[in-house]
Amino acid sequence: MAESTTTGKYKVIGTRPIRHDGADKVTGRAKYGADYTFPGMLHGKVLRSPHAHAIIKSINFDKALKLPGVKAIVTHKDLPSVADKLEQAGEMAINPHHLSLNILAHDRALYDGHAIAAVAAINGHIAEEAVRMIEVEYEVLPPVMTVDDAMKPGATILHKGLRNQEEGDKQTNVAQHYQFKRGDVAEAFKGADYIVEREFKTAMVHQGYIEPHNAVGIYSSDGTATIYCSTQGPFEVRSLSAQVLGMPVGKIRVVPAEIGGGFGGKTTVYLEPLSVLLSKKTGAPVKMVMTRAEVLRASGPTSGSKIKVKMGATKAGKLVAAEIWMAYEAGAFPGSPVGAGAMCIITPYKVENFLIDAYDVVCNRPKTAAYRAPGATNAAFASETVIDELAEKCGIDPIDFRIQNGVKEGDLQTVGPPFKRIGFIQTCEAIKNSDHYKSKLTGKNRGRGVASGFWFNAGMNSSATVNIHADGTASVVTGSPDIGGSRASMAMITAEVLGLSVNEVRPVTADTDSIGHTDVTGGSRVTFATGMAVYEAAQDAVKQMINRASKVWEKKPEEVEFRDGKFFAKGNGVPPMTIKDLAPRLSRTGGPITGRASVNGRGVGPGFATTCVDVEVDPETGKVQILRATIAQDAGKAIHPSYVEGQMQGGTAQGLGWGLNEEYFYDDKGILRNSGLLDYRMPTCLDLPMIETCIVEEANPGHPLGVRGVGEASIIPPPAALANAIYRAVGVRMLETPMSPPKVLKAILKHQSSAHHSAAAD
Repeated sequence: MAESTTTGKYKVIGTRPIRHDGADKVTGRAKYGADYTFPGMLHGKVLRSPHAHAIIKSINFDKALKLPGVKAIVTHKDLPSVADKLEQAGEMAINPHHLSLNILAHDRALYDGHAIAAVAAINGHIAEEAVRMIEVEYEVLPPVMTVDDAMKPGATILHKGLRNQEEGDKQTNVAQHYQFKRGDVAEAFKGADYIVEREFKTAMVHQGYIEPHNAVGIYSSDGTATIYCSTQGPFEVRSLSAQVLGMPVGKIRVVPAEIGGGFGGKTTVYLEPLSVLLSKKTGAPVKMVMTRAEVLRASGPTSGSKIKVKMGATKAGKLVAAEIWMAYEAGAFPGSPVGAGAMCIITPYKVENFLIDAYDVVCNRPKTAAYRAPGATNAAFASETVIDELAEKCGIDPIDFRIQNGVKEGDLQTVGPPFKRIGFIQTCEAIKNSDHYKSKLTGKNRGRGVASGFWFNAGMNSSATVNIHADGTASVVTGSPDIGGSRASMAMITAEVLGLSVNEVRPVTADTDSIGHTDVTGGSRVTFATGMAVYEAAQDAVKQMINRASKVWEKKPEEVEFRDGKFFAKGNGVPPMTIKDLAPRLSRTGGPITGRASVNGRGVGPGFATTCVDVEVDPETGKVQILRATIAQDAGKAIHPSYVEGQMQGGTAQGLGWGLNEEYFYDDKGILRNSGLLDYRMPTCLDLPMIETCIVEEANPGHPLGVRGVGEASIIPPPAALANAIYRAVGVRMLETPMSPPKVLKAILKHQSSAHHSAAAD
């Protein structure tokens, strides 16, 4: 890693310039996936299962294929057999065999909305008509919808071949069991003055991105294919599509469109292989776009879960032991984020004795996908509620209890290694010192709650090039789709290193043939790892320009320095030279200059966040109104503070929606009954206050600019903070999300009934 030349006061980093892609997006010029059209293009639609669990006995599409305008129909028989093995894809591990089964069901439909067949026709209406004409004979089976149902003895088995190491050859719905332990838990609980033991449930929720999944596939006669799509990971789309289609990865080019939200849900493939398959059959480009109902029924939400937490503390408020059991719904195929949830659930705290058992469980729901800090929000809802109750029993302010037990540099993580420099306690102190926390909360049925969260953040691979143009401006090219303002951040890093203004740097997001491998835009890794690659590429460009300046001055390279955007030659009487002075001379001193870098991002800085919310609860209806919300998060170094604040506010808004309203609602046959945004209730601006932000900047020593990454930690604490606020408002501990009016009212009535019986008994 090159030594930073910007360790002093930054000139560009930390400012708030207008984003480079802003004008295109507000004027409609920006191209999203569904905006692509090509001559002779066909339109594809998917037939989906109306059953949650069924054997597919036959598929007859003879009538549909004869419909005028229909050009091709594909089923699982058109897909090659692929390997049954786990591979890492972004934040999640993916089994290509299971991925293929999810793209098109083979012998079983495993959830409501599972893809059965796909049609290409001259327009979407004919394709929809053809889908309705496909005849499928099903043998309907009982669905398994929860981890309780899936794990009980004698449960209906989803996959005959699914096994785990502990159960040997026994058929099971438990794909994996993870365990983390340290110390002597049983002995440690004996030393606890207070023990709290609770059981929690969290509902399956969707990322809620506004833009549906889309793809345009173009298969060429030379055996190559191009895919245009909105994705967080064009290189992942290339790799996964290649595996599903049995094509060499080098023969697929993926062009990332602008993206209307992702939050982790656009890190895998659904339509992309189908569009190529249909294009191969028809010889024409094929565009496919999901409806909203298809997005909710058949793309990856995150897991619902069941979590049991038992924790103990001394009277002095020292956490001494934790025993945790957690099971997450993986959906139809293995791979829930329960492992990450287990690794996060108590990591903000120094707990010397713990036992965590975590289970990945398949059930008849759509295969889960990543969602902002996958697995951690479920976990924190449970642990942070118990932490709050322990603080109350100890008579300690909940923020002080967290500060007292919070991890610092050198403390061990749940997974073992000690933390390097971190800013968890600083986030707690930022909330404690905020105007919000210092303010008085008055009024009936009002309460204030706090909670905290931890997320690893990720590094992985990124590539970047920095091109110096003849007019002394620059362009920076990366392979990271921009879902949070990363174009601006990459331009700012380039400008900072080169000594240019941010408007003199043009950021470009390239396709998979135009930049080196770059992993997914996810895991809070882009500003960290792609930013590191950009920093290195800009340094490489500077190094090359020093050589060119030395040629101009007829000096040795070591006699030339670059600082504050200018080249200086040692010796008297030589005026400094800017990049603009040097750039026109590049062709005469050796040709164009392109700085290059590819990194495997090491030195990831973990992220912590702490949230404070005020609520008012209507005891007659159970409705919870959020009065005020503040989030403090450690960003390491905020490259563009406005976009850091935007990430913090966005994550908080999603966490509040998860906590209060959002859930997948299935009937007793396993059919999703809220597959539209009128019934799947995400919060709008009418439901939320202005979310206040406190950016903590505890520089990450593993990054040349101190960056940690900020996209995920902010979603983790809100549901638990809401639960703790509701408790202080009306005296009930909520143990299930969403904390919707019926559930809150039920808890209030149960609490009142219990209090009445206690009074009567007295």
